[in-house]
Amino acid sequence: MSRKKHKAVDFEDLDQSKDSSVFAKELEQFEQELKVLNEGEIIKGKVVSIVKNEVLVDIGYKSEGILSLDEFDNPAEISAGDEIDVLLENKEDENGMVIVSKRKADRTLGWEKIINNYKEGDTIRGRVTRKVKGGLMVDIGLDAFLPASQVSLRGAQNIDQYLGNTYEFMIVKVNIPRKNIVLSRRELLLKEREENRTRLLLEIEEGQMRSGVVKNIADFGVFIDLGGVDGLLHITDMSWGRISHPSELVALGDTIEVKILNIDRENMKISLGLKQKSASPWEGVDKKYPIGSKIKGKVVNIVPYGAFVELEKGVEGLIHISEFSWTRRITHPSEMLAIGDIVEAVVLNLEVQNQKIALGIKQTETDPWQGISAKYPAGSRIKGRVRNLTDYGVFVELEEGIDGLIHVSDMSWTKKINNPSEFLKKGQKLEVVLLSIDESSHKISLGLKQLTEDPWPKISEKYPLETEVKGVISKITSFGLFMELEKELEGLVHITEINLEPTMKLEDSFKVGDEVTAKVIKLDNEQRKIGLSMK
Repeated sequence: MSRKKHKAVDFEDLDQSKDSSVFAKELEQFEQELKVLNEGEIIKGKVVSIVKNEVLVDIGYKSEGILSLDEFDNPAEISAGDEIDVLLENKEDENGMVIVSKRKADRTLGWEKIINNYKEGDTIRGRVTRKVKGGLMVDIGLDAFLPASQVSLRGAQNIDQYLGNTYEFMIVKVNIPRKNIVLSRRELLLKEREENRTRLLLEIEEGQMRSGVVKNIADFGVFIDLGGVDGLLHITDMSWGRISHPSELVALGDTIEVKILNIDRENMKISLGLKQKSASPWEGVDKKYPIGSKIKGKVVNIVPYGAFVELEKGVEGLIHISEFSWTRRITHPSEMLAIGDIVEAVVLNLEVQNQKIALGIKQTETDPWQGISAKYPAGSRIKGRVRNLTDYGVFVELEEGIDGLIHVSDMSWTKKINNPSEFLKKGQKLEVVLLSIDESSHKISLGLKQLTEDPWPKISEKYPLETEVKGVISKITSFGLFMELEKELEGLVHITEINLEPTMKLEDSFKVGDEVTAKVIKLDNEQRKIGLSMK
C-alpha cells in the first residue's frame, strides 16, 4: 500500500487563524515543492521498505511508488536505503497508488547505452539468462535474443548447457523501432577460428610437436583440431603396433600431442603422426632377427594367404600358407593356427626398408623331400594310392605328403584316354613306375603304362596298310567311330570314311557294341594312331 506524505502544516489552524487567501497561498507553495513528474519518465528513487513481494520506493512525489519484488534479478540483495532507477508508469491508478517499474527503467537505460556506444558488428559481453522459443535470452544491460543456430559452431546442440554462463557476443542486428537486438556467438567463434587458422599456418612446420583436441573419429583415422586447423592422424600413423580401430587409442575430446608429418598449404591439409613420437621398432631389426634365425611370436591376424605373427610391439612377420608344412596340404591357415597362438618359426627373408619379414613354420622341421631321389630311384616300381584326379592326370600318394603325378599320356600305350576318371578311381591302390624326380621343385613323375612293354612295334607289324579288320564300336563321336580291335587297342573310322546318306546321323546307323568291318588306311607310329575306313 502507498502512503500519503504531509508537510508540517496544520490545515485546521490555517482555517481558524488565517483567512482564505493565506490558506490558498500556503497550499500553492506546498504543491510547488512537489516534483513535477511525467508518466514514462525515469526517476531516481530510494527503497523505503519491502513488504512481502512489494517494494516501496521514495521518488520525491506525494506518494511512494510501488513495484514487484520479482523485478529484481537478486531480490535477496535489496534492502531499505538502496538507490534505484525506476520508470513512472502511472501517477495514480484506480486505487490511488503510484506504479513504477525497475525492469522497464533498466531496459530503457540499457537501450540508450547500447545505441550510444555500440553498433552492428561490435562485440559485447552478456550473460545467458533463460531459454525461449528458437534460442536464448542474453542480458547485455537489456534482454537480447540469441538464436539457437548462433549459439556455437555446430549450431543448436543442447543449448541448455549455456544457461547462466557469460560470453562475448557479436551484435548482428539492431531494430531501433522495436528496440530489439539479435546476437551471435557463432560469428565470433568463426572469426576467432579464422584468426587462429591464419596464425597457425604461419607458425606450423613439418617435424613440430603440437597439441590438439580429438574432433572426429573415423575408421581410417582421427581428425585433430590444432587450434583453428584440422589435421588427419591416419590409423597407420597412430601406433607401431597393430590396431583395428582408432577408438582403441583415443576418444572424442581427448587432448593429445602429435607430430606434424606433412603440410599441404594450398589444399589446407595437414598429416599428423602419433607413433613418430618414438623411434621405429624396425631400427636394427635385421640384427635382432637375422635370416635363418628361429623366433617365437604371437599370431595377431589370419588371412587366406597366410598368418601375421607379432615378434615384438610394432614388428610383424608373415608366414605364407606355402610355408606351413612340408607334407600337409593346407587350404586355409586357420586349419593350423588361430589368433593368439604362440608359434615358433624361421626367418626366411627380411626387408627392413619395406618393413617386411617372411617367416616359415615348416623350416623348423626336416624337409622330407631331401634325399628323396635315393629313396625312390628312377625306374623303380612303387605302390601308392590315388589321391586326386584332374583333367591332365592323377596324383598318387607314395607316403604322407609325398605325391607323384601320372600324366594322362603315361596311362596307356594304346588306348586314348580323354579323362583319367575313365581309367582310375580316387582311393584306388596301384603300382606305378617312377619316371623322374625334381627335389628342388618337389615334383615326381610317375607312369602306369611303363609297367608293361610297349606293344606298338608289334601292332604295326600285325596291322599293315590295307589290312581288313573286324572290331566292336566302343565310342561314337561327332567326327567318327572308335573301333576296339583288341583289348586297349582302338582305331578311328573318320566320318568321311563311312558310307552315310547326307541326311543321316552316325547314331541312326550305328550303336556302341555293334561289330563292324573296316580297312587299315593309316598308321601313325609317332602319335600311335590307327586310321580305318568302311568305304
